[in-house]
Amino acid sequence: MKKRIGIVTGGGDCPGLNAVIRAVAKAAAQREWECVGILGGYEGLLEPTHSLPLDYHALSGLLTRGGTILGTANRGKFASKTGHGDSRQLPTELCEGVQAGMERLGISALVSIGGDGSLTIAQQMHEFGIPVVGVPKTIDNDLEGTLFTFGFDSAVACATDALDRLHTTAESHNRVMVLEVMGRYAGWIALFAGIAGGADVILLPEIPFTYDSICAKIREREDRGKHFTIIVVAEGAREKDGGFVTSGGQEANREARLGGIAAVVASQVEKRTGKETRACVLGHLQRGGSPTPFDRALCSSFGAHAVELVAEGKFGRMVGWLGTQISDVNISEAVGRLKTVPPDGSLPSTARALGISLGD
Repeated sequence: MKKRIGIVTGGGDCPGLNAVIRAVAKAAAQREWECVGILGGYEGLLEPTHSLPLDYHALSGLLTRGGTILGTANRGKFASKTGHGDSRQLPTELCEGVQAGMERLGISALVSIGGDGSLTIAQQMHEFGIPVVGVPKTIDNDLEGTLFTFGFDSAVACATDALDRLHTTAESHNRVMVLEVMGRYAGWIALFAGIAGGADVILLPEIPFTYDSICAKIREREDRGKHFTIIVVAEGAREKDGGFVTSGGQEANREARLGGIAAVVASQVEKRTGKETRACVLGHLQRGGSPTPFDRALCSSFGAHAVELVAEGKFGRMVGWLGTQISDVNISEAVGRLKTVPPDGSLPSTARALGISLGD
């Protein structure tokens, strides 16, 4: 029988998921192996199984298509993160159910495409004895073991485009504009987009902010004849000695839903400075649409290398980009230890050197 690889996508969607699916299936086909996609995340492997043969016709147009043709889930039986990043151990019966589902579908190895949560599940399955390799996906770019995750560059491009557009309306009306971007615990999107989009203030989860600092920057610009200000804030940014701003109630077996920090910041800024201030939440726009050329190339490399790991029997490994080449690390070295922005690192230093306030 031909070797058959199963592909599962988990967590939030992002640009490039389909490109990885395509790359895994095409690289497997070069070895005359089959690929099958698992529908709806890991739960698609439970009885009754739900799958999709990834043949030549199924791969058409996937390189540029956003989202995932397999569907995904960040809640339910296989949710591994709850509250504010607390890990949850999967019950043994779920791992047994996945193993049985793979046997029914004739799957000899599983490629898990996801972020910290999905790969935490993959690590637990590896420890159970299920042959699995990982591909790092998260727009937050907060996984260790890789310089960049796929989806990040596309999210930064979206946020930067939004900043370019907000600049014109902010300047026209002499307003303060506050753009909220994703970034629960890591502020990579806010920092990259803020620098690329010419922001005046960037607020990160890693650097607690004060309103005195933000307002001082606004007044400094006013004194120099600049009567508008652009603020970028990651959804996980917090005031000094403050907590996360959340939206909605806490759901069981799911991480707390963040959101609303831009509105809080805008309200406080307007109250303290008297400047007309507007908030804009980019939200799920960052997750949609076609991947950038960089992400397409990265996804293709990730998918091809994942198949090489399967061929070599190197299970429990995650592919990663080291800046000059594709490599791989143990999944256990990549999960459970989020890669956050070092407050004194080169990018925050660059922002400060350019006169950008980080709110501290």
